[in-house]
Amino acid sequence: MAPGMKDVAALAGVSVGTVSNVLNRPHLVSEATRCRVQSAIDELGFVRNETARQLRAGRSRTIAYVVMDAANPFFNDVARGVEDAARAEGIAVYLCNSNQDAAREREYLERLREQRVQGVLITPIDPRGERLAEMPGRGTPVVLVDCQAPDPTWCSVAVDDVLGGELAVTHLLEAGHERIAFVGGPRSVPQVRDRYRGAQRALAVAGRPSSALVLLETLALQVAEGRRAGERLAGLPSAARPTAAFCANDLLALGLLQAMTRLGMSVPADLAVVGYDDIEFAEAAAVPLTSVRQPRELLGRTAARLLFDEASGGTGHVHEQVRFRPELVVRASTRVRR
Repeated sequence: MAPGMKDVAALAGVSVGTVSNVLNRPHLVSEATRCRVQSAIDELGFVRNETARQLRAGRSRTIAYVVMDAANPFFNDVARGVEDAARAEGIAVYLCNSNQDAAREREYLERLREQRVQGVLITPIDPRGERLAEMPGRGTPVVLVDCQAPDPTWCSVAVDDVLGGELAVTHLLEAGHERIAFVGGPRSVPQVRDRYRGAQRALAVAGRPSSALVLLETLALQVAEGRRAGERLAGLPSAARPTAAFCANDLLALGLLQAMTRLGMSVPADLAVVGYDDIEFAEAAAVPLTSVRQPRELLGRTAARLLFDEASGGTGHVHEQVRFRPELVVRASTRVRR
């Protein structure tokens, strides 16, 4: 039978209440007593029943981050920021992958509510989804990550993706490109939709017709879809073929670069390419990738802070919608055309 708190107390010569204080409120116990209790814990191999303690308290020492695509390094970088903030609070993080599947996302939200997590961080497929909207009312705080809140009743942390799209396409226009492809989708994803709007806005500001932007919609934001988009682009008649592409994320851009190489086309001579997110692999690509940088770890740390504030703030909590500015990082995949 596993040793319990009574066994630790007997070996250390203290009360069960003192053992409890050492485990939960060590600042209330003298250093000598803490050392004696810890020695007893080590000798007996005692492990406290954290699940039972959490049930008594009515909440766990865990939060969850539901990501849209765990294969995308962008979300891993955001999760690293979440974990840094959570560790400082003595809280563990569950990482859940919706894989851009709405049914899978709903299942995770229900399981997390059953687990009584302190709160949920999520990059949602649909920020207005019914199951997501139910979470706060059922006692589970939610913070939207990399997604602007649909209304002021949510906390959110995001980047101005419209501005990011505008920065990318303005850069390509200033480099002399007359016809630009937008590679991304599905457009039901809010980030894709906003980046496309930014691309359109850049054309309007420059006085260029909307026809100068060629939409190559993808089924997902993944490398394989970028390769397929590259094949479609290369198959266009040369007179109608864009000379530059703005991709809705770096994975698409890396797939596009791969397709160009396989098809014998040069980047940037035949096609200039801009990505989005500035993941670590962007700079390490065979042709270093120009990309719109998001502050990935800062997004995670900020979102976790908002979640902890909401979980502990009660009725006095004020929702915040934090929005960061993106930054264009220019590398070898784009160049000025003469």
